[in-house]
Amino acid sequence: MADIDNKDQAEMDPADMEDVEEVEEEETGEDENSKARQLTVQMMQNPQILAALQERLDGLNGSPSGYMESLPKVVKRRVNALKNLQVKCAHIEAKFYEEVHELERKYAALYQPLFDKRSDIVKAAYEPTDEECEWKADEEEELTDEMKEKAKLEEEKKDEEKEDPKGIPEFWSTVFKNVDLLSDMLQEHDEPILKHLQDIKVKFSDPGQPMSFTLEFLFEPNDFFTNTVLTKTYKMRSEPDENDPFSFDGPEIMCCTGCTIEWTKGKNVTLKTIKKKQKHKGRGTVRTVTKTVPNDSFFNFFTPPEVPESGELDEDSEAVLAADFEIGHFIRERIVPRAVLYFTGEAIEDDDDDYDEEGEEADDEEGEEEADEENDPDYDPKEAAPPAECKQQ
Repeated sequence: MADIDNKDQAEMDPADMEDVEEVEEEETGEDENSKARQLTVQMMQNPQILAALQERLDGLNGSPSGYMESLPKVVKRRVNALKNLQVKCAHIEAKFYEEVHELERKYAALYQPLFDKRSDIVKAAYEPTDEECEWKADEEEELTDEMKEKAKLEEEKKDEEKEDPKGIPEFWSTVFKNVDLLSDMLQEHDEPILKHLQDIKVKFSDPGQPMSFTLEFLFEPNDFFTNTVLTKTYKMRSEPDENDPFSFDGPEIMCCTGCTIEWTKGKNVTLKTIKKKQKHKGRGTVRTVTKTVPNDSFFNFFTPPEVPESGELDEDSEAVLAADFEIGHFIRERIVPRAVLYFTGEAIEDDDDDYDEEGEEADDEEGEEEADEENDPDYDPKEAAPPAECKQQ
């Protein structure tokens, strides 16, 4: 950090330095504190400074000072006692998460009637009353009665012109399209199938059973498969590893199992047929061979890689399972409880607010640098190094 500050000062014009010194002499008390806070904020918003700081912190992580090795045997003995206490803490923490799981299961039963009603509205099994449809949107707060009446008449006119839709068409497929984590899995051939998705439910394991949860995807009758429910079960572990108890950080998904999709003949989007030409080495004749190969599809979600008893997986399978666990957890924790907000896009805006717009700031800084170069009387565009040519392999 200090090196960066010194570099900035070294690059300043001496005349500018004199101005800075004069201003600094005049500033006292609260002004100095305010200036310091402002400078700190600006520095912490600079991606380069943050990266340098993070690199320094990463270097500190996992770098024992060597003090432990220098301790007398009697002190090391007491440290071992502290470690044993820490293991006991980990086991208590595991019990805490088990009780959290029981609470989730209990409250899931309270949420379910509301989710069932949501499902009934989506699939047109229930028509909500006028009172249930009352919602005061932010933009309506400042509208006059006359404007509200005009807007209402326009909506009624549009409704008369259109055929009356049933329920909320393409509710879940829209949710999937609105969420990057899920839309990345979708292929064009998946979309007609997802239009038949009517609900997603989360089922928790029964009391006394190993910790797990199951995602249930409920479909209306369709031309693609005969299943009415597709399931994905995630088995979790909430206990410290005997070989590495200090790594325990709450429940972790250990494995997952999907289900068999009973595809209608010719409708399996997880497979595709390709034709290859093969030339006979001796005779030189050519023949066409038809092969069935895996195809990218959201519905591969229901056939995850199997975890062998040894627990060892190749890198590709590990990457697939890691992404799978993330998706399953996200559907359980965010999508099912807040589906309507992902349908409208409001939940996505809330998620975006959790991130700083560093990219935009960086763009602004680049723009300022370009402007400075253009205003520099010594700047010669011919001397600027041309960008490296991008060659496609």
